[in-house]
Amino acid sequence: MSLSRRHFFKLAGASAIGVSMVSPLEALYARAANGQVAGGIGYGPLEPKLPENADELVGVVLDGINLGTQPLLELPPGFNYTAISYTGQKMDDGALVGGNHDGMAAFAGPKNTTILVRNHEVSANGSNPIVGLPRYDQIGGGTTTIIVGPNRRVKQHSVSLAGTIRNCAGGPTPWGSWISCEENLTLPGTGGATKKHGYNFEVPATADIQVAAPIPLVAMGRFNHEAVAVDPDTGYIYQTEDDGGSCFYRFRPNVRPNKYGDLQERGGGVLEALVLDIPGRPSPVNTRTNFLQYKNQPLSVRWVQIDNVDPDNNNFASSVRGQGQAKGAAIFSRGEGCWYGNGLVYFTCTNGGNIGQGQVFAYDPKKNTLTLVVESTDIEKLNFPDNITVAPFGDLFLCEDGEGTEYVHGVNKNGELYRFATNAINGSEFAGACFSPDGHTMFVNIQTPGITCAIWGPWTRKRA
Repeated sequence: MSLSRRHFFKLAGASAIGVSMVSPLEALYARAANGQVAGGIGYGPLEPKLPENADELVGVVLDGINLGTQPLLELPPGFNYTAISYTGQKMDDGALVGGNHDGMAAFAGPKNTTILVRNHEVSANGSNPIVGLPRYDQIGGGTTTIIVGPNRRVKQHSVSLAGTIRNCAGGPTPWGSWISCEENLTLPGTGGATKKHGYNFEVPATADIQVAAPIPLVAMGRFNHEAVAVDPDTGYIYQTEDDGGSCFYRFRPNVRPNKYGDLQERGGGVLEALVLDIPGRPSPVNTRTNFLQYKNQPLSVRWVQIDNVDPDNNNFASSVRGQGQAKGAAIFSRGEGCWYGNGLVYFTCTNGGNIGQGQVFAYDPKKNTLTLVVESTDIEKLNFPDNITVAPFGDLFLCEDGEGTEYVHGVNKNGELYRFATNAINGSEFAGACFSPDGHTMFVNIQTPGITCAIWGPWTRKRA
């Protein structure tokens, strides 16, 4: 399936009226910096709710949780959800749904269906592996693809990538595919692996579900991948790295991709790391602490090329990030969620900031600038933002991956941070938040025990 640029903007979260996506976060930070409570009630107080399809889930028990009798989420008034896919469920190909549901994107399918491609962050020898052929290696991570009907029930689901390790996040492409990222650097002969890991893989987003050719996109680099975002104007792919001393990367394909498989077949490109040159700060610039003075200031950047994109070992000096930082590439603390919206590439640094509770940056590809748009100054307000998405109506949504109660937070255009959803069953992180192309449904995962939910309600209602 090929997506037009217009449809990709809908998928990526840009509204039809061109809402400025950076302003909610700018306003949020301004409130916090002024000592004000940067919180709002959003859509209203959260309350526990059973899934709308609870009667279909009676008897389904995961980690002692009966999905048919126990509320899984707390949501505002007027919002409802279905639990549509869970670990251990038998799929149409005979395989079982794998565990550790993570990054995800939604694509338009035929007959008003939605195509979800979902990562499974399963370790090399982890439980509930993904089983399918062909597979990259003899281990259990990968992706599944789900066809969701207009009634927010599963019509079909099957394995769509197999044999990878710790597929954490990724990102949708304008040409109708999902790039799935390995957050792992396992070498052959360790952990049961027979091949090198630490790559991206491309998965087609089609209703005719197929197991993708497990071809590593080597030119995009071998590192602890987290997420990607594609600029539809250029085809450049921006990448985050989950490491305490990570870099932010740009991949420029030699030939602009137009369809699934082009990244594999045409191959090649230039991998670069972002550099900040700030007078008075040592090089490479470390953005983790003492960076608040640059809030909402677009900082000019430049890019340095990575010479060896596929190192044979995991030593820092020869690693992709080691090479980048030797040339002055800026240091980010655990780069994670990444999403394109309205001309900007947003990415989170989960434990960045002076108190180590998270940052959100926005990169402007046209101006070649980077802006710190929010930094958590209160663990009670924002605790380890991870996956990020932009809603069609302009709000941003952040999935928490901290300790204690986990939330999906919204940020409205007034800069108010509000709690939209609560994990009502355990302390597992939320992951994979994304919206259906028509904007009516948010899909999100509770990573453990592995449940995908479809949420709908009065999205355009005023957020107080």
